[in-house]
Amino acid sequence: MLTTLTSNKIPPPLLSPPPSTNLKNPRTLFKSIDRRQILTSLALSITPFFTFPELNDSQARGLFQMPPVRLSNRYFLVRAGESEFESFGIINTNPVAKTSMDSGLSVEGRKQTVRAALQLKAMGACEDNCWIWPSITQRAYQAAEIIAAVNGVTRSRIVPEYSFLDARGLGAYEGKSLASVSEVYASDSLSPTIKPPPIDDGTPSESVSDVFVRVTQLMSILETQYSEDTVIIVSPDSDNLTILQAGLVGLDLRRHRELSFGPGEVRLVDPKSIPTYKQPASAVYKCLNPPSCN
Repeated sequence: MLTTLTSNKIPPPLLSPPPSTNLKNPRTLFKSIDRRQILTSLALSITPFFTFPELNDSQARGLFQMPPVRLSNRYFLVRAGESEFESFGIINTNPVAKTSMDSGLSVEGRKQTVRAALQLKAMGACEDNCWIWPSITQRAYQAAEIIAAVNGVTRSRIVPEYSFLDARGLGAYEGKSLASVSEVYASDSLSPTIKPPPIDDGTPSESVSDVFVRVTQLMSILETQYSEDTVIIVSPDSDNLTILQAGLVGLDLRRHRELSFGPGEVRLVDPKSIPTYKQPASAVYKCLNPPSCN
């Protein structure tokens, strides 16, 4: 049997329009609703989805800056031994020929690299295993293979780097005597943004700042990809390493040459200490935000 209502009262509507609202015109009904109140309520409901927790140092590892607050890994910097071109006293920085055998190690360069590999072994670089990151440039990759063989590291631990560790492009100095590099370093000491004169044979013309961008990108990858590992960075030239080390220790980039690496030289990165150097005249060097100085 159906139950009948015992009250003649009608429930109020869910949304009661004000007395002045014309029910026959739906537009007036929606105009009566306060738009500001609707937007406010929507904002309150959406806000939690766009609220991010504050990141600490360990959570923001991908945001790498120079000089770094800390390093997650241990790093060794190695310059490959003398190349065939260097043995003839010729500048060779064109990346077009970087994988050519002519860009490989000279006889003396192989000896220098073996000594570097033995030094890394004496320093215990790969005792708990390590990663070797060489430039794909022929002499750097050959050096990486020698280092791996001497230190008992498998080829799977050699990670070739295709662009960030290219030798610094010296533009119009390509093919000239190695002695002429002193002119490039004289410009570097004035400003890190000065580029060598350009050339149209495919050789890039890179300033210190250009190289700094490359090596900072490399370190950002390494610090993100690895944690509490040992990484051996093998460069075909000195400038990649001097600019990288200057950035890591906060040294004015105009002074990167003071950190020069000889062929086959090995150096452990120590970001906690800045090497002691003879300070240049303050009238020449004035840097408030090293290593980014102009």
